[in-house]
Amino acid sequence: MSVGTAFHPRTAPLNRKQQWREWSGYFASSVYADAHDIEYNAIRETAALIDVSPLYKYRLTGTGATALVDRVITRDVSKMAVGQVYYTPWCDEHGKVVDDGTVHRIAEDEYRWTAADPQYRWLRQNAAGLDVAIEDVSSSLAGLALQGPQSRAVLEAATGESFADLRYFRRRPSRIGTGRGAIAIDVSRTGYTGDLGYELWIPARRAPAAWDALLEAGRAHAIRPAGMLALDVTRLEAGLILLEVDYTSARHALNPEQNYSPFEIGLGRLVSFDKGEYVGRRALHAEQAAGGPSRRLVGLLLDWYGIEGLFSAQGLPPAISPVVDRSPIPVYAEGRGQIGRVTSHGWSPILKQMVSAGLLGRKSGRGFYTYAAPGSPEVVADSQTPDGGVPEGVELLGPAPAPIARLNEQFRWHLVAKCRDDACVERLLDGLRDRLGPQRRTRVLLDVDAVSML
Repeated sequence: MSVGTAFHPRTAPLNRKQQWREWSGYFASSVYADAHDIEYNAIRETAALIDVSPLYKYRLTGTGATALVDRVITRDVSKMAVGQVYYTPWCDEHGKVVDDGTVHRIAEDEYRWTAADPQYRWLRQNAAGLDVAIEDVSSSLAGLALQGPQSRAVLEAATGESFADLRYFRRRPSRIGTGRGAIAIDVSRTGYTGDLGYELWIPARRAPAAWDALLEAGRAHAIRPAGMLALDVTRLEAGLILLEVDYTSARHALNPEQNYSPFEIGLGRLVSFDKGEYVGRRALHAEQAAGGPSRRLVGLLLDWYGIEGLFSAQGLPPAISPVVDRSPIPVYAEGRGQIGRVTSHGWSPILKQMVSAGLLGRKSGRGFYTYAAPGSPEVVADSQTPDGGVPEGVELLGPAPAPIARLNEQFRWHLVAKCRDDACVERLLDGLRDRLGPQRRTRVLLDVDAVSML
C-alpha cells in the first residue's frame, strides 16, 4: 500500500484531481493542474518544484567507503573530489547494468548514494572485508528537485546566498531561512530535466517547512509544483534514460535480450578501464575487445510531415498525445525489416518535433543506423545560425550547423559540440547568446550529465 512522502501534507491539497501514481511505495503526483503543459512550461520557462523523495538513498561512511564505491561503480573514484557528484551506472559480474544513479562525495570518507531501485543488499554484499557503514536514509531524507531557468534565483532568495559558483554536478551544504528555525539542507546542481536546476536533500521532518519557504521565495518567479507527466517530457527532450523503460535492470531481466551493458544504453563514456578491478570490469573489457555491443540506444526524430500526411490523407487534423508513451514500438528500415525498437516517444513542445529514444542494431556490420557522438552536449537555438567561430576549447562534431526544422519563418539549428571542461561549456553558451542577440529567443538544451564528464 502506497504512503505519502514527507512533502505529502503540502502536495496533496495542490493535486486538484488527486491523480497519483505509485513510485517505490510512495504516492507521486502525476499532475497537479488540469493538464501537465503548464507544469512543463514552469520547468522550461520559470521554476518548478518536483518531489523526488521516493528515490532510494544511502549514506556510506568509514575508511572503506571510497573502496566500496570504487568496487561497485564503473567510474574512477580516485578522480572524485569532495563536493563532487558522479552520475554513474553499476553492473553485475556479467557487465550488465543493475541501475544508474548519483554518488555524492560529502567528505573524504562519506558518500550519499541515490538510486531508482533498492541497493542496500547489493552494497552490503560488495562491502565484504571493508570498514564501511551503510545506512538506508530513504525515509529520513527527503528529496526536492528545483528546476528551471529561474531556479537559481529562487534558491538564492530562499537561502540568502549566491549559487553562481556551484558548477554542474557539484554539491554543498546550505540553509533555508535564518536563526533557530533555519533548515539545514544539502544542495546539488543536478536534475532530470536538462535545464538549469538543483536537487535539495532535506531532513524529512523539516520537509513541509522547506516546501513552504521555497514556494514563498519563488512566488515572484511564478514557481509551481510539477508532476511526473511534465518531468517525463523534459527528461525525454534531454535524452535522459529511465530504468525499466529505456533499459531493464540486470536484476529484473527475464532473458538475455533484457540485459544491457553501459555501452548499449549510452553510458559507455562513464566506464573506466584505467582503474583497478570492479564488478563487471572483465566482462565490459571483453565486450569492447570483441568490437562492442550489437545494439545501442540512440535519439530519434520522427518525421512530423510524414505523420501529418497520414492524418491528412484521411481528412483529419494531426492528433498526438501530449504524454510520453513508454510502450515499446518496433522500428523498421525499408528493405531490411525490423532494426530495433523505440523505448520512449512523445511530442517535444520546445523542439516542435516528435522525439524518441530507441535501441537500434548494426547495419550489415558497418556501423549503426544512427550515430550520436557520446558525451556531446547538444545546443538548440530558435534563430538563424550563429556566425563566426566557436569559443576556445569547443570542437564541432560533424558538419557545420544545418536547419532541421522551420517554424514561423524561423530556423531551428542543431549544433553538436564537444567541450573540454565546464568553463568551456559556459563560453559556448554565452557565445551563442551574444551572436544571436537579445531580441531573439534562445533555448538551450544541455545534457549536463555528459558535460560534467568531458
